[in-house]
Amino acid sequence: MAHPPVVFVHGLWMHASSWNPWIERFAAAGYQASAADWPGDPASVQEARTNPRSMADRGIEEIVEHHKRYIGGLDERPILVGHSIGGLIVQRLLAEDFAVAAVAIDPAPIKGVLRLPVSSLKVAFPVLRTRGNSRRTVTLTREQFRYGFGNAIAEEESDGLFDQWAIPGPARPLFETAFAAVTLRSPAWVDVKNPKRGPLLFIAGGRDHTVPASVVRAAHRRYRKSAAVTDICEFPDRGHSLTLDRGWPEIADAALGWLSAKAP
Repeated sequence: MAHPPVVFVHGLWMHASSWNPWIERFAAAGYQASAADWPGDPASVQEARTNPRSMADRGIEEIVEHHKRYIGGLDERPILVGHSIGGLIVQRLLAEDFAVAAVAIDPAPIKGVLRLPVSSLKVAFPVLRTRGNSRRTVTLTREQFRYGFGNAIAEEESDGLFDQWAIPGPARPLFETAFAAVTLRSPAWVDVKNPKRGPLLFIAGGRDHTVPASVVRAAHRRYRKSAAVTDICEFPDRGHSLTLDRGWPEIADAALGWLSAKAP
């Protein structure tokens, strides 16, 4: 029996090509996989660094609609795998029946998740402290990347990941998630009660500074009244770089194993 296609959705400060190793691993497992970009994303990491303005002022709603169009070009509804903001995006798409299953890895908090750990605030503060940033792209420094992504790995590996993958990112999604609780019609809202949606897996990193495991667990609890399958898996020693660093195969294989058991 053929598998549904898989679409990977990247998060803030990452390029779609960062999913290339996952695409190869999923292909070896029999999945036709691809990575969708965000609206305005240049074709490569280097182009994104050279031309960051093309990505400016893009919010969650635009990113969701962009992915709906991407999915519309496929032969069937896919399985979605998203990281960070991408993890929020795949929850919205799954709840709106644009996917048959989804894996949300260290997902940015949806509306209704009220936990704001100090580490999350420290990651977001350099962006949120200037309101005008909401319409701009913002670039992490090497030190900010190490705290937000690479705190659970060696400094040398973190710096290598920064040099290879980090790109400027639109700040608006970060503002939208940070102020979702006080926004009446927040684009970070997800229909957590949809009983007919496909299965959903949360993956959390226990040492994640950007989206701590407590935030992921709080998101998982938001689905407690849904009859649909909603599972969670935590890796206690992993940080926000868990999809990128040398331990990524363990995370990919966990997702593949769950999909084999729970997905169509």
